Amino acid sequence: MAADEKNTDEREAREIPIEGCEGEECAGSEDACADAEAVTAAADEAACGQAEDAAEDEAADIAAEAEAVVAEAERLAKAEAEAAAMKDRYLRLQAEWDNYRKRTAEEAADMKVRASEKIMEDVLPVLDDFERAIAHAEQNGEEGLLDGVKAISTKVCQVFAKHGLEPIDPAGQPFDALQHQAVATVPDESVPDETVAQVYQKGYRLGKKVLRPAMVTISSGGPKREAEEE
Repeated sequence: MAADEKNTDEREAREIPIEGCEGEECAGSEDACADAEAVTAAADEAACGQAEDAAEDEAADIAAEAEAVVAEAERLAKAEAEAAAMKDRYLRLQAEWDNYRKRTAEEAADMKVRASEKIMEDVLPVLDDFERAIAHAEQNGEEGLLDGVKAISTKVCQVFAKHGLEPIDPAGQPFDALQHQAVATVPDESVPDETVAQVYQKGYRLGKKVLRPAMVTISSGGPKREAEEE
C-alpha cells in the first residue's frame, strides 16, 4: 500500500494542470495581447502606407521618365523633319543652280555665235569688193587697182569700227608700255625722250582691251619728258 501511494504522489507531482486564467492575471494577459495586436496592426498599417508611398513614388518616376521619352521622341521627330526639309531645299537649290548654269552657258554660246554671225555678215561685202577689184585688174590691167584697194581698206576699217575695234597708231605720241611694243630706239634730240618715232605695225584695241600692241621705234637722247605729259 505504501508503494502505491508513493507512485500516485509522483504522478501527481509530474502532472502540470493547464487551466484558463482567472482574475487579474487573466485580464493582464488579455491587455498585453490587445496591445500586441494593436502594435502589430499599427506596424502593418505603417508598412502598408510606406509601401503605398513607395509605389506612388515609383509610379511618378515612371510617368516622368515616360514623359521625358515622349518629349525626346517628339524633339527627334521634329529635328528629322527639319533636316528632311533642309535637304529637300538644298537639292532644289542645287538643281536650280545647275539649270541656271547650263542656261547661262547656252545663252553665252548663242550670243557668241550671233556676234560672229553679225561680224561675218558685215565683212561679206568687203570680200565681194576684193573679188571685184581682182576681176577688174585681171581684165583691165593694174590701172585703178590702187584706188580700189584703198576703198576696200577704208570699208574694212569702217566695218571693224562699227563693232568697236579701234586702231592704235601712236606716231609722235609718248611711249606707253601698255599699248606699245618698242622694237628699236633712234637718236633724236629734237623731241622729248621716249617719243614714238615710227610705227612699224598698228595695234588694235576692242573697247578697253588691247588686242595687239603697236610695234614702234622710240626716240632717245632728247630732253626728259615733263611729269604732266607722263
